[in-house]
Amino acid sequence: MAAGAGETILNVVKLSKRFGDLQVLDDISLEVRRGEVVVVIGPSGSGKSTLLRCLNRLEEPSGGNIYIRGEEITGRTVKLHVVRRNIGMVFQHFHLFPHMTALGNVMEGPRTVLRLPKAECERLARELLDKVGLSDKMEDKPATLSGGQQQRVAIARALAMKPELMLFDEVTSALDPELVGEVLTVMRALAEEGMTMVVVTHEMGFAERVADRVIFLDGGAIVEEAAPSAIFSNAREERTRQFLAQLHWEGDAPAGG
Repeated sequence: MAAGAGETILNVVKLSKRFGDLQVLDDISLEVRRGEVVVVIGPSGSGKSTLLRCLNRLEEPSGGNIYIRGEEITGRTVKLHVVRRNIGMVFQHFHLFPHMTALGNVMEGPRTVLRLPKAECERLARELLDKVGLSDKMEDKPATLSGGQQQRVAIARALAMKPELMLFDEVTSALDPELVGEVLTVMRALAEEGMTMVVVTHEMGFAERVADRVIFLDGGAIVEEAAPSAIFSNAREERTRQFLAQLHWEGDAPAGG
């Protein structure tokens, strides 16, 4: 988590995205400083994943500007492969290379994109797999790993590119409940080490404990943005309170029998 105001890593100004007549993002502006963890919450279809995909140009914004360390990445002449080296992204589904071991998956980016020597790639990959708790799974292929283990390999793979900013898009939503914790533990450790992160998640406990700021997105617009303590205990906006009350009711319902 951020220890104080640092350099602005990400600056989004009036970002919009349309798919035909559908306005998915509408006038989104936000700033993320070095070492901050910003968690984006909101109902399904609110534009959360589209926002992340626009941030690393997997989706082309319809309007607005995105800056990384003051450099615009939405210009026509921007080299996207350079942009994506500095922005790591972990998806809901793991997208690992099935024919490669965990070690091979993590080595691939540094070897083919960064052109690092093989020995350095292997050293880095082993270090990162150990970091995410998979030192005993380095020679295993994805099909033999649990969903949580595959997602941790995916996190290590993104970290191997040494990004300045990490984007996490619902990375636990495809996992069995008992595997969620192991992935969140890795993400919490990254936050504590000072990694700059934008996280889309339904894991409200993670947001409450780890985020520096929480953004509530609905209908493609930022409804409310505040510290976790303010959002979860004293949200200003009625729409935010409705959303959180529904989540709490759903979470509490089974205990009531």
